[in-house]
Amino acid sequence: MGRSGSPRLPPLGVLLLVLPLWLPLGAGDSLPTESRFVNSCIQARKTCQADPACKAAYHQLESCTSSISTELPLEESSMSADCLEAAQQLRNSSLLGCTCHRRMKHQATCLNIYWTVHPARSLGDYELDVSPYEDTVTSKPWKMNLNKLSMLKPDSDLCLKFAMICTLNDKCDRLRKAYGEACSGFRCQRHLCLAQLRSFFEKAAESHAQALLLCPCRPEDVGCGERRRNTIAPSCALPSEVPNCLDLRSFCRADPLCRSRLMDFQTHCHPMDILGTCTTEQSRCLRAYMGLIGTAMTPNFISKVNASVALSCTCRGSGNLQDECEQLERSFSQNPCLTEAIAAKMRFHRQLFSQDWGDSTFSVVQENRSPAPRPQPRLPVLSFFVLTLVLLQPLW
Repeated sequence: MGRSGSPRLPPLGVLLLVLPLWLPLGAGDSLPTESRFVNSCIQARKTCQADPACKAAYHQLESCTSSISTELPLEESSMSADCLEAAQQLRNSSLLGCTCHRRMKHQATCLNIYWTVHPARSLGDYELDVSPYEDTVTSKPWKMNLNKLSMLKPDSDLCLKFAMICTLNDKCDRLRKAYGEACSGFRCQRHLCLAQLRSFFEKAAESHAQALLLCPCRPEDVGCGERRRNTIAPSCALPSEVPNCLDLRSFCRADPLCRSRLMDFQTHCHPMDILGTCTTEQSRCLRAYMGLIGTAMTPNFISKVNASVALSCTCRGSGNLQDECEQLERSFSQNPCLTEAIAAKMRFHRQLFSQDWGDSTFSVVQENRSPAPRPQPRLPVLSFFVLTLVLLQPLW
């Protein structure tokens, strides 16, 4: 049989044609875990252990951080000369820039290593007090199947619809039932409830978790607002007696995981100026905010009629630290970065049900707002590969 007159592209040509179609979807941001976190603190410690000087300095810092009393405020703690010298020796090691990830295995071990190297206490000019998490913001499409939502009433609120979508997903449903059981009942155990809440927000698909917690409600729809507020099971997950906000922060700082989540929140939801300019993308702020759920500083909606959030604490009895306490409280209740990130996500969720998609299954991607957006080089990238194909034409 004769061959067709049209030449068949070799594998290289096919790759070059298809690759430009992948890039605009943000595939370049979504790397495998092994490649994305090449300097996790666990790997960095293994590298350090292979060097006798680094190993000795690290073990010295371990003994230093474990001997410091957690009862002292961070700014009043001090380090011995040996500890400062050990910190100085680790300055040029891979441990200094190591990070962790909320969904990684052995997260607790990773965080312990991070805070051993970055104790956020008196370490001279070595002192660092930033988020230990390195998260890559990706633009993954949110796939949703609306086929089975027909069993709900047409006028059902969106929080109920998103809860139904979670129920239709095996993993989301299993994780939601687990924290529902742990957080229900008259004699619930708070630590188990918090552990299951953390498990849900760490392991469930981010789109499902955000839809369940950040579902939009009409101001007059009290039932919808109550369902949204009860996502975090306030009767069990929050303290039975309202503590002082500074005491709550001190308790959080004594726990490596809570401390890490708080630092992550302060890093990614911090307004840089009085205009409310935010340091990072809204998606990072939301991720940091939701990362606090299940810790001692679990924030929640304060009402069933609006989307304002706050910590479950008070500034009464703060004495001469009243201003500091109120500043901490306002970092949640009056934070423009967090408020706008929540509002934007709720608008996105509302739009999902406000359009006629024509099919019961659809996929959408929310556009993330960034404080300093960089233009996407779609046309130059495409032009580059077109030029490459032209140059390779004689080889086919």
